[in-house]
Amino acid sequence: MKLVVLDRDGVINLDSVHFIKSTNEWIPISGSLEAIALLNQSGYRVAIATNQSGISRGLFDMVMLNAIHDKMHRALGQLGGRIDAMFYCPHSAEDNCACRKPKPGMMEEIGKRFGVDLTGVPIVGDSLRDLQAGAVLGMQPILVRTGKGEETIAAGGLPEGTLIFANLAEAVQHIIS
Repeated sequence: MKLVVLDRDGVINLDSVHFIKSTNEWIPISGSLEAIALLNQSGYRVAIATNQSGISRGLFDMVMLNAIHDKMHRALGQLGGRIDAMFYCPHSAEDNCACRKPKPGMMEEIGKRFGVDLTGVPIVGDSLRDLQAGAVLGMQPILVRTGKGEETIAAGGLPEGTLIFANLAEAVQHIIS
């Protein structure tokens, strides 16, 4: 099975230092939804792994998170695309949970859900913690320059073998080639 794991904020949709707290604030990055549809059409399953500490901070609740994800699913469906599995961590860094990236808990759950060894599976993110969560399991780290990508590049310390692309559309072209 061909699988790709994506971060959400800064990869699929515009990010905000104030969190994405409503459906109005969820705005897809140009070309990102088409890129996911292209992955699907190329035989890939797509999973999302996203930290959503805004829940534990009381900035939004599960009803709103589900509404945001419904908006994303509907927009993707209009383009013939789909997300095969959604994984999120609702905890803050202070909770010290196993699921919050950069810890690999969500990635391990994705591997179990799909029954696959994650070695070599692309993990696409815009922050170091996205890449670290997958690299520790042998996943292929791919950094996009959207979202926090430029800051992440400037800070350095990327996992060995990290590939860098302008955006998700460019990363997907590489993945399917």
